[in-house]
Amino acid sequence: MSTHDLPAQAQTLQDLLDREAIRDCLHRYCRGIDRVDEACLRSVYWPDATDRHGPYQGTASGFIDWALDKLKDAPRGVHLLSNILIDLRGEVAGVESYFHALQGDRDAQGQPRESLLIGRYVDRFEKRGGQWRIAQRTVVYDWIRQQPMSGESDEARFGVRQPNGARQPSDALYAMLAGL
Repeated sequence: MSTHDLPAQAQTLQDLLDREAIRDCLHRYCRGIDRVDEACLRSVYWPDATDRHGPYQGTASGFIDWALDKLKDAPRGVHLLSNILIDLRGEVAGVESYFHALQGDRDAQGQPRESLLIGRYVDRFEKRGGQWRIAQRTVVYDWIRQQPMSGESDEARFGVRQPNGARQPSDALYAMLAGL
């Protein structure tokens, strides 16, 4: 290897580190929204970030407040990410991530229902002070399926499959992290 290859290799390594930091931030969003973990959610957005998220459009901080209120009666949620494409442009990046989200909510008559949402997060990430976070998010919805929620209790539905997912701090994840 010649010495003139070092700057290119250093840039390649930095690009890999930046991409991994962006992926980590995206995954923290999923943990934060599914565990209803406010601190985790706030860690993924810059304080001046915006979010266009279905019926909500405004500041990311306002979105977090809105989402936490909306999710207060939901038993649990699951967000999965795939097809994460990252277009690095120096200290900014355009990121498209496909998501599958299963969550509980209520229909127009107030009855519990399950909603399966499939779409994409279209994000502008910015690197500030060496840290990548979302500066602007637009959620694009590609599919939805809704059905009444089962009236069964968790004990009847899950049986011996324990523990079940829960909000922070009750979820098994937080007990494990506290023991590290």
